[in-house]
Amino acid sequence: MKPTAWQERVLRGFDRAAERYDRLTRLQRSVAWRMAQLCRREGLSDGLWVDLGSGTGHLAKALEELHPGRSVLRVDGSRAMLSGHPDHAEVLHWDLAAELPVWSEAPTLLASSFCLHWLPNPQRVLQQWVRRLSPAGLLAVALPVDGCFPQWQESARRCGVRCTALPFPSSDDLLKTIPAQQLRMTRRVTYTVTSPSLPLLLKPMRRIGAGTSPQAPLALRDWRRLQTNWSDRRNDGQLRLTWVIQLLLIRG
Repeated sequence: MKPTAWQERVLRGFDRAAERYDRLTRLQRSVAWRMAQLCRREGLSDGLWVDLGSGTGHLAKALEELHPGRSVLRVDGSRAMLSGHPDHAEVLHWDLAAELPVWSEAPTLLASSFCLHWLPNPQRVLQQWVRRLSPAGLLAVALPVDGCFPQWQESARRCGVRCTALPFPSSDDLLKTIPAQQLRMTRRVTYTVTSPSLPLLLKPMRRIGAGTSPQAPLALRDWRRLQTNWSDRRNDGQLRLTWVIQLLLIRG
């Protein structure tokens, strides 16, 4: 399947950011460790473990450190991201918008962090991933969802300008695709970041390749209006921006 123009833009953004991604993604690293710990508590079977959309490997590394001696296959659509993995790591370049590869054994763990929201039709992809699990296998997913960046949304409404943030999937729509008996855990967690200015607040997303948006960019005057009318500031004037992250554990 040939990637769409949108998917190619997304992958180019991550390719360009690959060299600096690892050192700039504190939020992604934190969520990856949280997901790895949840997987350990849930209990994992021996077999094939796969990190889908591995990037530079935050989730795979966390899983391997919490399970000494285990190896996690790292799968990503960005060759540049995969090139930064250790020599001993097993990697696979694969377009995750397509069906997953056919492995010789069904995975006992499919794990994914900060990937699903970049794929077309996340609900359909989530269902596909569940179907590929071995019996009693585990799917562990973390992704930003609707409700992200409420300060940005509110500030844009105040100013009468477009909010150019990436639209995120709906938690409700994702959960509708999963039979209740297979859903082991669902949790929404929030993370708030701060910065003295709007450009600095959004710069980390651009620098790690996550600034791609289907929206046309705003004019400079509109960005200035957004900063002047930002809806959430600390007492010291720092601007706040809140992520909403959906965590899911699903059994096959």
